[in-house]
Amino acid sequence: TCACEKAKVKQYRDRQEQLQKEDEGKVMRFEELKIAVFADGADIDGMKAEYAKGIVKGFTTNPTLMKKAGVKDYVAFSRDVVKAIPDLPLSFEVFADDFETMEKEARVIAGLGKNVYVKIPITNTSGESSVPLIRKLSADGLKLNVTAIFTPEQVRQTVDAFAEGTHNIVSVFAGRVMDAGVDAELMMRETAALCRRKKGTQSLWASCREVFNIIQADRCGVDIITVANDLLAKIPNLGKDLEQFSLETVQMFAKDGKSLGFSILQQN
Repeated sequence: TCACEKAKVKQYRDRQEQLQKEDEGKVMRFEELKIAVFADGADIDGMKAEYAKGIVKGFTTNPTLMKKAGVKDYVAFSRDVVKAIPDLPLSFEVFADDFETMEKEARVIAGLGKNVYVKIPITNTSGESSVPLIRKLSADGLKLNVTAIFTPEQVRQTVDAFAEGTHNIVSVFAGRVMDAGVDAELMMRETAALCRRKKGTQSLWASCREVFNIIQADRCGVDIITVANDLLAKIPNLGKDLEQFSLETVQMFAKDGKSLGFSILQQN
């Protein structure tokens, strides 16, 4: 109802004000975060490098990332990743658009390793719900990562479809939600709460756009956030002294300006 939605918005705004007061003057450090950071990509060398650093707690891929990385053989790539990273959660996505083929692909992917989660999009390209397939696969004990979720109702349907005692991930594309001009934090708080009601189900903040999204996801109580390698490289900046950061930025401008060899003041 309208009144219920208004109450939720007011509750969210009050909480945001409280968080701002609590965070005033406070710089969050990476080691203080409770959230698990997963690397998002399909460049196997980059995945191995992040694995060796020991910071990330899992890895996710998708067809778009595989295309960008130039992957030519899906199964061979996936097997290589499982061999290189045998002890952290790995998510590989189905490619099919019809549910019958999607199910067959899901079972092949699940067989790649005990640490593998099968990524299932919340709908196919016709907008038909994947929930019946999710329910069927979950009943058979497959570890699922349901992806491309954008609405609270999709979250509720997904969590309800998971069988008790199974391990699953609910991936909400919070970054893209915010690309639409919508503050995703309220939905992510609701997502985290819903996932906690189903043992073995974890909430995931997908499509991270900036390092601060990690802090946002953490304070929403989200379990996991996926982060691309270029953003992972910025994690050491968390907790950095801002005056020092300012000085380094000025020094960067000065260095780059000198290297250009420009002259603003013309010589007479």
